[in-house]
Amino acid sequence: MAEQPEGLYILLISVHGLIRGDNLELGRDADTGGQTRYVVELAQALSKCEHIDRIDLLTRRVVDPQVSAEYSRPSEQVSNKVHIIRLDAGPGEYIAKEQLWDYLDSFSDRALDYLRDLNRTPHIVHSHYADAGYVGTRIANMLGIPLVHTGHSLGRVKRRRLLAHGLKRDVIEQRYNMSRRINAEEDTLGAAELVITSTHQEIEEQYELYDYYQPKSMRVIPPGTDLRCFYPPDGSERESPIYRQITRFLQQPDKPMILALSRPDTRKNIPTLVKAYGESKQLQDAANLVIIAGNRDDIREMEEGAQEVLTDILLKIDQHDLYGKVAYPKHHLPDDVPVIYRLAAASKGVFINPALTEPFGLTLIEAAASGLPIVATEDGGPLDIINNCSNGYLIDPLDKTQIADTLLKVLSDTALWHRLSESGIEGVGRHYSWTAHAETYLATIRPLIERIEPVQRQLPPRRSRLYHDRTIITDMDQNLLGDPESLADFVSVIKNNRKCATFAIATGRRLDDALRMLRRFGIPQPDLLITSLGTEIHYAPHLTRDTGWSRHIDYLWNPRAVQRVLADLPGLKRQPGSEQSRFKISYYIDPDKAPDIDAINSLLRQNDQTVNAIYSFGQFLDIVPVRASKGFALRWFTDQWDIPLDHVLAAGGSGADEDLMRGNTQAVVVANRHHEELSELADVEHIYFARQPYAAGILEAIKHYKFLDNCGVPPQ
Repeated sequence: MAEQPEGLYILLISVHGLIRGDNLELGRDADTGGQTRYVVELAQALSKCEHIDRIDLLTRRVVDPQVSAEYSRPSEQVSNKVHIIRLDAGPGEYIAKEQLWDYLDSFSDRALDYLRDLNRTPHIVHSHYADAGYVGTRIANMLGIPLVHTGHSLGRVKRRRLLAHGLKRDVIEQRYNMSRRINAEEDTLGAAELVITSTHQEIEEQYELYDYYQPKSMRVIPPGTDLRCFYPPDGSERESPIYRQITRFLQQPDKPMILALSRPDTRKNIPTLVKAYGESKQLQDAANLVIIAGNRDDIREMEEGAQEVLTDILLKIDQHDLYGKVAYPKHHLPDDVPVIYRLAAASKGVFINPALTEPFGLTLIEAAASGLPIVATEDGGPLDIINNCSNGYLIDPLDKTQIADTLLKVLSDTALWHRLSESGIEGVGRHYSWTAHAETYLATIRPLIERIEPVQRQLPPRRSRLYHDRTIITDMDQNLLGDPESLADFVSVIKNNRKCATFAIATGRRLDDALRMLRRFGIPQPDLLITSLGTEIHYAPHLTRDTGWSRHIDYLWNPRAVQRVLADLPGLKRQPGSEQSRFKISYYIDPDKAPDIDAINSLLRQNDQTVNAIYSFGQFLDIVPVRASKGFALRWFTDQWDIPLDHVLAAGGSGADEDLMRGNTQAVVVANRHHEELSELADVEHIYFARQPYAAGILEAIKHYKFLDNCGVPPQ
């Protein structure tokens, strides 16, 4: 890529949700919460720093008549330094984050295409949430740049909470794709140079649940809040339309407000607040209850979780006959939110967050900046916020009596109310401004940037620039060696199209062993030979080794430590020395005696070994560097040879081939595949499951995709 300008280029990734530069649709659903606001405001805050040259925020493009057409725009310039880049991944319509996993490889490939077209390498990539962590890990591994990650919420924590609520493990897995999420989080934590959290509790009690728990790589940098939007009442609040929307519910609109503002999510625990209010005549006499729980047209058309929460709220209002005392407007605009806080502050009210768990609590900071005292759950972010700002009280979110008593304590003491209000305004300005956040952020990432050397790519000698139009890449054993007749037909097709189609082999075999098998079966020497499970790359005609690739994958590789970790595991036996290499440790594995692959991965993570563990044919286990795989090696090659991934036909048949076929390649799984290992690919786009085995399956896919119909020689 081109020589870098002097300023920093930061790549932010937030895949899911609806993201645009302003008027964020917060609370629309579970995917449009605080994360979407945080990542946009982070970009805007960083752009005001003089050392920043460019910030790109990558997200998914959504083409759906049910949402604004703004989300279908490929790019949006938020400021002279900030751009939102929307990439296609999966169906055009807006879908939940749990349904995105099969499309993240395509998103990753398109992100790399975007950077290649931009002709610039970011100084860091900063991923937000598990899905972006998966993407960010692949980008960081390919480009050799530092990965910074913010989890926002964690799968292991959520799984515990769902189990506690009575959901069965298989239901959790089916509904939330929890195993894929947690595996992505583990891999991200292993690859990240820095994990940014909002609170110390996240580090000590949430990330501690993970195998890759590395607190020395974690830093608390609380999110900021926009003090231009959130400030104390100025007397204009009652002129806003949202004031009329709220007060139309209330018999005595001038009473103080108890304000709750969140998504209609079970974890937010709003029904318990309503019950506490309904059971306290004293609290009802002292204040109105105002519930802002997202936007809705018809509760029956909302997702199941939101339906349950809102229905429960309405039933409790009816049960306790709270009509005229509780406001629950159906709609509000993003610009209404600061006004709502100010209305509550002007009424000498109080803000409450009774969530069962609260990783941070951005609404608490917004409320405090607006002059509202706060009452909040004794979990996560509120612990730090109230400690820093001294502006409220912590409560047990399941103790209705304590909730009511604490609210009454704030509402009934005028001097206390003013003291808490003033302390909150001052504390937010000191601890939670975006200016302070951006300065701390840059000071934290700069040492990472300064110690990373850019990737040195080696341009290999090439037979001819004719071989640039497309590539056919295939495994050897599972795809080519089982059927001599179809192999002969395949070789004929390769020879007849060598002027436009690069031929490549990706195998787990060593280079010398692969060459011996090529000669034995009459397979022509490939233009590209990826051997030892993606740890070595060689180019024709002289089998020139890509030494740049070798340097690239050496990152975090400690083979002796890996061998020590696995030395005493039952069911594992080292393969002969001839099968080992500098970047590959190979075992025979007895699945009846050995732990499953997830347990092996967990053991490696717990011992701080960031690697790729590849299980194939039900009997082989190979450990390679985290940056090495057949898929990574293929993308390294296509990037250098300027071959679009959708001009690549990738053929495989075992677990070792999985990431070769994911993403934006055209792919085929041959009929003699290892079914269990590749079962997750059944629903992935761009993957064709052939009816024929071995090379006949590849030929079938060539016809299916019409892969060679437009095969031409690129212009010189």
